[in-house]
Amino acid sequence: MKKISALLIIIIIQFHCLGQEKTDLIVVNANIYTVNESFAKADALAVRDGKFIAVGKSADIQKGYSTNKTIDAKGKTIVPGLIDAHCHFYGLGLAEQKVRLEGTKSYDEVLERIVAFQKEKNLSFITGRGWDQNDWEVKEFPTKEKLDAIFPNTPVAIRRVDGHAMLVNQAALDLAGVTINTPFSGGDILQKDGKLTGIFIDNPMELIGSIIPNPTKNEATQALKDAEKICFDLGLTTVDDAGLSKKVIELIDSLQQAGELKMRVYAMIAANEQNLDYYLKKGIYKTDLLNIRSFKVYGDGALGSRGAAMRASYSDKPNHYGALVNTVDFLQNTAKRIANSDFQMNTHAIGDSANHYLLQTYNEVLKGKTDRRWRIEHAQIVSKEDFNAFTNIIPSIQPTHATSDMYWAEDRVGTERIKGGYAYKDLLNIYGKVALGTDFPVEQVNPMLTFYAAVARKDLNNFPDGGFQPENALSREETLKGMTIWAAYSNFEEDEKGSIEIGKFADFIILDQNIMEIAIEKVPKTIVLETYVGGEKVNALSSIDGN
Repeated sequence: MKKISALLIIIIIQFHCLGQEKTDLIVVNANIYTVNESFAKADALAVRDGKFIAVGKSADIQKGYSTNKTIDAKGKTIVPGLIDAHCHFYGLGLAEQKVRLEGTKSYDEVLERIVAFQKEKNLSFITGRGWDQNDWEVKEFPTKEKLDAIFPNTPVAIRRVDGHAMLVNQAALDLAGVTINTPFSGGDILQKDGKLTGIFIDNPMELIGSIIPNPTKNEATQALKDAEKICFDLGLTTVDDAGLSKKVIELIDSLQQAGELKMRVYAMIAANEQNLDYYLKKGIYKTDLLNIRSFKVYGDGALGSRGAAMRASYSDKPNHYGALVNTVDFLQNTAKRIANSDFQMNTHAIGDSANHYLLQTYNEVLKGKTDRRWRIEHAQIVSKEDFNAFTNIIPSIQPTHATSDMYWAEDRVGTERIKGGYAYKDLLNIYGKVALGTDFPVEQVNPMLTFYAAVARKDLNNFPDGGFQPENALSREETLKGMTIWAAYSNFEEDEKGSIEIGKFADFIILDQNIMEIAIEKVPKTIVLETYVGGEKVNALSSIDGN
């Protein structure tokens, strides 16, 4: 009798499932922002073979589809997997292996961290990143004397938070063979009273970088895995890594192919002559996880280190203009070569002079060419007359730069030029889209801080009241698009990701708060409960029950 009852139950279940499509995952009772063309909402979705196969109402999806795994989202908000349109993914992982100097409030605190780090690690060459003299009471570049006293025999090289300046000690100078007479271009080697201070800005940093031991393959692999965990836990499912070597790109591909790295990577190739020759000949390379179709080019340096190229001298340093870090010939020839290929050119331009020159160059070499989607990375200080030049050029911008820099940026450029600084709404109004990122590890990885900074134009202390140049704030809808579908568009990937739509990769995240409706001040505290890449949960945290 029990056997007959069991068989009857199976028959009933099979009959009930007739007409239902089998899926790998169903999510119901959710608050889903699809970010499709109409910015429609839904409350359920179904996934099969790593892609969305249905998006709609819970009742309809439960009626039409069957699965062994159903997630009741209990009203939680779901948005597409977030895309960081400009970051340093590999650099983030490497930073985990070095002394971390972010948030230091003085040079002495920097030294304390280095001493503690070296006591634990006992390295033969100390490297690190994250100091920012603008956060100190004495807002001047540090000098090497104290480093020399503490580490007379161990080379030390620590990069500023933006990566565009470096402090080194005498041991590092000696190892590199750098003296007061060493020639350089595209930056600066600072000196005082006829002696080197230990500060290198932009291109000359390579004089030191060339003697720093390269990571081993195991260290590089671990760096990528460490970065992936950090990003997945914060809801990032695609990262645009700005400036990768051929060696690292090939390592990423091998790890992805072996199933050891699941992060989707849009790889911007570091634009040196060797890489240009190799990849322009090889052509675009694309898998579900890796997209190699762009070059990262440097126009100038950073505003914080006064390396950004300005059309008039710095307001707080007369007769200093910053500099292009590549020659005009290199920039022009590179733009022409890339324009004659299918690759995209993504150029770092912060100062108004760099933006002016690159915009002119872009528009000149792209005449007659359509849908090239070339990008200006940062677009930080733009002259009023240059905004219209963005009509066919994508602004790739980082909202937290505005809230980090607002304390000193006006000192650098003055009251008039700052009006064209961090002008995200103005840039959006010209091109119609903006790609949003963080530039991590220059800024924090957390994309919720990106969302908050874009909308509120404030720092985490709720400063300034009313927001920094609030007329350039983005709406919440614009911001979410900039972190999803517009970022995907900037990567030529809008047909496969960036929104929750049938046929696209099932990349999505479940949040503990509705960032589209809660008080904007609460957004930075938002937690990503679950992160999915291709329908597979990839982060550690979980508080949503599945059946």
